[in-house]
Amino acid sequence: MYVIVILAMIAGFLALRLYSVLGKRTGHEQEPALRPAEERAKVTIVQPRPVTGMAGDSVRLADGLIAPGGEAGVRALIAADRNFDVPQFVEGAKSAYKMVLEAFWRGDRQELEWLCDTDVLASFEEAIAAREAEGHILDNRLVRIEKVQIVDAGVTGRMAEISLRFEADIAAVTRDKDGHVVAGSLTDAVGTNDIWTFTRDLRSTDPNWKLSETDEAA
Repeated sequence: MYVIVILAMIAGFLALRLYSVLGKRTGHEQEPALRPAEERAKVTIVQPRPVTGMAGDSVRLADGLIAPGGEAGVRALIAADRNFDVPQFVEGAKSAYKMVLEAFWRGDRQELEWLCDTDVLASFEEAIAAREAEGHILDNRLVRIEKVQIVDAGVTGRMAEISLRFEADIAAVTRDKDGHVVAGSLTDAVGTNDIWTFTRDLRSTDPNWKLSETDEAA
């Protein structure tokens, strides 16, 4: 019961990018085009495999991707799972952030079910139902992700958890059933700061990370 997400690019040799993730917050809303079923089938959050000959400290090489308060937790995670790679995880998280927001904005329950845990899914479905009851359609746009940084991490038993701060610009518009704008503007992007937490069972054969919670950053 954790929101899926976090993609992984298998070390620099594989350009294949897989996406996924979700969270509990329902502050932003949007509606981009649906992906083909075959493309969505590829979306999965996999752990990168270590590249032969790549020595060194993954935390040290992360260069700004980890906040000071999160470094100890990341080291503990790497000690528990040597396959974990900070830069690849962060890249996957960025893709997951976009994917989850867009699924929520367009009200894609099927994709959200695939991305979220039970509690998060219920929260999103409630917000989508309320929106639909009012006859509202979201026409949001994720303009850019300015910064992503791991702010906390740790391992409890077999469960690994990572929290990331996302700083992004979002243009948000709400339309009525006739397409008329009732709130927001696509010309004025608003800065947002979110904390998304992803979780994974390190002993599971399933390589997917799930977002167990999202919140607004202080």
